Amino acid sequence: MLTSVGRVSEETVTPRQQSGTEWWRDAVIYQVYPRSFKDSNGDGMGDLGGVTEKLPYLKQLGVDAVWLSPFYLSPQHDAGYDVADYRTIDPRFGTLEDFDRMCTDAHELGLKLIVDLVPNHTSEDHEWFQAALASPKSSAERARYMFRDGKGENGELPPNNWKSLFGGPAWSRINDGQWYLHLFDSSQPDLNWENPEIWEEFRSVLRFWLDRGVDGFRVDVAHGMVKADGLPDWDEQVHMVEGTDVDEKGHAEKTMDTGPYFDQDGVHEIYRDWNQVLAEYPGERMLVVEAWIGPAERLALYVRPDEAQQAFNFDFLIAGWHRDRMRNAISESLRVNQAVGAPSTWVLSNHDTVRHASRYGLSSRTAYPNGIGADDEQPDAALGLRRARAAALVELSLPGSAYVYQGDELGLPEHTTLDAESREDPTFFRTEGQELGRDGARVPLPWSPVGNGLGFGPNPWLPQPETFENITVDHQLGNPQSVLNLYKNALRIRHELALGRAEFEWDPMSEQGSQILAYRLTTESGDTVLVAANAGDAPVEIPELTSGELLLASGQSAVMAGKLAVDHTVWIKL
Repeated sequence: MLTSVGRVSEETVTPRQQSGTEWWRDAVIYQVYPRSFKDSNGDGMGDLGGVTEKLPYLKQLGVDAVWLSPFYLSPQHDAGYDVADYRTIDPRFGTLEDFDRMCTDAHELGLKLIVDLVPNHTSEDHEWFQAALASPKSSAERARYMFRDGKGENGELPPNNWKSLFGGPAWSRINDGQWYLHLFDSSQPDLNWENPEIWEEFRSVLRFWLDRGVDGFRVDVAHGMVKADGLPDWDEQVHMVEGTDVDEKGHAEKTMDTGPYFDQDGVHEIYRDWNQVLAEYPGERMLVVEAWIGPAERLALYVRPDEAQQAFNFDFLIAGWHRDRMRNAISESLRVNQAVGAPSTWVLSNHDTVRHASRYGLSSRTAYPNGIGADDEQPDAALGLRRARAAALVELSLPGSAYVYQGDELGLPEHTTLDAESREDPTFFRTEGQELGRDGARVPLPWSPVGNGLGFGPNPWLPQPETFENITVDHQLGNPQSVLNLYKNALRIRHELALGRAEFEWDPMSEQGSQILAYRLTTESGDTVLVAANAGDAPVEIPELTSGELLLASGQSAVMAGKLAVDHTVWIKL
């Protein structure tokens, strides 16, 4: 039964029994950022027709599923994460018929389809928010959002001192004097999850897309829907994609303080509710949550058997090319997820982060900038690419599920010289350029040296850097040593040996004092694979290079005279 705020009570939760063989436990999931994937109609923006056109490419790459960033009706103030209608395709991307065709084609190719869900906030253009603006205080329309009276003699001060993640205050005032909360841009008002109507609406949204055949949802700001009682003041500033702070040896220094608006205990009731909605449908439907929290034990709460199925591992993403930090992130993720029966996930980049091929080329191994501009330190492209190739073989060998951001398989760098006039990220404007934002990682893909926009389409919505001209898909397909073919080989071997389901143990080479990240994977068929990555500054002798079978190396110069070269990774079958 429902409690007073429309939630499912603890006593009624009956999660679907998990077999331990669900597809999402070891899937490789490819993130498509539709605006920048492929333009099929020549308007400068990628679309669902472009995704459908390139599904065979993704199948040949060897991924298991496709996750699409938002394609819903939106004014695009935040690249679609400001949703005006959760059941309508934005005309920029196509129609519901285009979506159905894409979904059907994906399933015929054996690919699962995951779509984005944005439950923390809507667009200001959403009919609910427009109705709230047109309605009086204390109305049912305003109760859908976080409207509050201000402080001060005449309510001229915001209800509290919270800061937006995009910069500036988290409150905006409307004409009648009330304020509304927006943890992100002012065009993205936060929903009020204390209202039962919100719960029922999102159950309906889930069912709408499940009825159309989607296999899962990626939940945006998954830790943000519930706010602390009383909305207390909090002086800190949270930024996008943060995790637990660690020292140079990879040990946690402190727990990330998410304050009164993130990671509140009540958010777990939402996932228990959604777990039951997914259980209404045949097949193995899934939720993957985007939650920037620490320590790892807190994140694991989201993937208990009666909640979501996966959670993004941001500690691994921000570890950098650093042996101890990577080792710590891997150990902690495997430990806490195994405790709740969930798979670990592994990711190196996404649409919110500087691409790792550029991050790894900066002077600090653990650099994690919020954008890179022309006046900033410029990455060493060769160094960054070499480390990115090596890191890919770490990510794609680890047990659990791996996420590949579009272009990772090409070794795409960040656009580090993007001019201010081209930028669209609201973070850039709300901080008056102090934070460059995420546009540099969202540049349209280069498919071919022939055709407009390097095969993407004419007049791409963000300009492509000159560095893309020689690393297009067509260039790389014919080069056996390309990043693209490295990914294809890695994914083929991963599937053949079922590495995503293998038993994991650290190799003695990974003991403290060594710069080698090394572990052994024992597969279900009894094979043992040694994965070794050299994150140090000198070649290291590895006896197994001569006694075992070299399955894959991150580069042609990875192995020399029985030694593993710096910034390289190998897979060795023992």
